Amino acid sequence: MAQNYGLWPETGFVSGELDWKKAESITAGVDIGTTSSQAAVMCDGRLFCYASVHTGADFRKTSDVVIEKALGNTGLSLKDISAVISTGFGRANVTYATRAVDEVHCHAKGARFMFGPDVHTVVDLGGQTTKAIRLYDWDRVWDFFMNDKCSTGMGRNIEMLCDTVHIPIEEIGGLSLDVESEPFPVSTTCYAFSNTETLGLFGRPEYKSKPLTENQVYASHMLAVAWRILGIIGKLQPLDVGDVTVYKELGFTGGLAKNPGVTKRIERELNITALKSPYDPQLAGAMGAALMA
Repeated sequence: MAQNYGLWPETGFVSGELDWKKAESITAGVDIGTTSSQAAVMCDGRLFCYASVHTGADFRKTSDVVIEKALGNTGLSLKDISAVISTGFGRANVTYATRAVDEVHCHAKGARFMFGPDVHTVVDLGGQTTKAIRLYDWDRVWDFFMNDKCSTGMGRNIEMLCDTVHIPIEEIGGLSLDVESEPFPVSTTCYAFSNTETLGLFGRPEYKSKPLTENQVYASHMLAVAWRILGIIGKLQPLDVGDVTVYKELGFTGGLAKNPGVTKRIERELNITALKSPYDPQLAGAMGAALMA
């Protein structure tokens, strides 16, 4: 089988500290995304187990696979779980879900769990959509903005680039930061244009003097993605601050949050350092859904 460079590896986890048989409350969240899907099980508000898998063509089958892998050999079954909430693009296809909840509220809830009560701005960087979410101090969504049609698919955009140039998605972000100076970004208008422009940069001279290195090409692409995301965040909080207070307590969720070539450039332009979490940012939606069950 040919290597798929553009997908994050599938992962799973089972806590060695928690005993689900002693838990008073067991809930689950299932997040069916366009490129990856996650299932998370919480015991008394603590993460017991999870699985993250690649989303297949059949959302219903993917929802069955991801919960099966999450439960694994734990001895826990669906009948032991009091409530299951589904979220994500394919949430309507989770047949065993108690109810469905939109991604905005699930990622907001999951981010508060991941980053703690200090997080006030959540930027969900998914395969197809990007959402900037503002939270109240008391754990409720204040406001949010989503990408427009020209900025859809930014996560998928980078996956396709990795497959094209045969660079693992775990590596391309770091390579893009290994440059002496930032090149100009490719198209910041539409991701379809940016992919075409990026491929056209290989071997092309910069400033009509010397060829761009591969890392500079990747940097040019990541900078364009970062600028499109900054435009979404800018609708939620002004980038030209003036006398307006900008909440610096920002956390990234979603698969693209694991790409430092994008996140580091957003942090630089906002002059902030994003909050850190020991949890995989792809789990935010599923964990938030489980906590809302």
